[in-house]
Amino acid sequence: MLYKACTQCPRHCGVNREESTGFCKEPSDLRIASAGLHFGEEPLITVKGGSGTIFITGCTLRCAFCQNYQISQNGLGRAVDSTEFTKMCLDLQNIGAENINIITGSHHIPKLADFIRDAKAAGCTLPFCWNSSAYESVEMLELLKGLVTIWLPDLKTLDSDLSAKLFKAPDYPQVAAKAIKWMIENNPIKIEEVDRNGETFEKMTQGVIIRHLFLPGKFEQTCDALSWLSENADGKAIISLMNQYTPVPFKEEASCLEARNRSLSEIENRLTSVTEDEDIRDMLEVYDFEYLFYQELSDDTSWLPDFNNFQPFPNKLSKPVWHWKEKE
Repeated sequence: MLYKACTQCPRHCGVNREESTGFCKEPSDLRIASAGLHFGEEPLITVKGGSGTIFITGCTLRCAFCQNYQISQNGLGRAVDSTEFTKMCLDLQNIGAENINIITGSHHIPKLADFIRDAKAAGCTLPFCWNSSAYESVEMLELLKGLVTIWLPDLKTLDSDLSAKLFKAPDYPQVAAKAIKWMIENNPIKIEEVDRNGETFEKMTQGVIIRHLFLPGKFEQTCDALSWLSENADGKAIISLMNQYTPVPFKEEASCLEARNRSLSEIENRLTSVTEDEDIRDMLEVYDFEYLFYQELSDDTSWLPDFNNFQPFPNKLSKPVWHWKEKE
């Protein structure tokens, strides 16, 4: 029923996704683009074995700079049923994944909740992660309660005007803040020490890691986000401030690219500068978060994925186990 007049995401577009597609560009079928071990997540998620990532096709946002635009906006992926999803999870578990990391599933929460139950019933004992933009209603998140224990939401911006221009979602700040507060309230941090071949690592089994991506030239946006996080999340969730904004070499039709470039004109579409990185570090010292991850600045852009390939990421970052072009 939740797909016949779809109001799963905050857009409430009301489309019958059993016959057509919603704003997310997806029907009622769950489509997936890629699955594999990923070694580039936060250390508490990557641990030693890597995070078992599953990339869902479609998205509730239209982020102009999205590195995963091929699957989030341009439809790469293939429909799977519960049996194939379960096999994916078990294959990841069997090759050493530390968790099952579901990426951008906000437009398929009812179906994914059912699929996660099936995977657990079939023997998947790994914790499930929910990796999302946080553009989600609390009512839908309740369907994942007890099934997902690790939450990886973005807090992209608290500026409604910017979110309207970059994401086509002027209500993003209010929606994301409410969703993140729900995640924190329902998932207190649990970190355990695990042994991996004689080495000891910390592993998150429950809790919230809130990600914020610094947008070059938008220092004030990051100041506002960090202030909100200091007030609402410090000590109750882990903060992950990312400086990896990277211009994407989009390959699209001219009309799509023109519209995208108009949106991108709202920001400085470039790498983070050394000066900006230094300023961010100074600001972080002032906030002195209890739990914080911050990346080393890098000008490496080779990590940008191409989901047309069975190996979407560089070898050092991932080990694929499933791809949308490979049908059994």
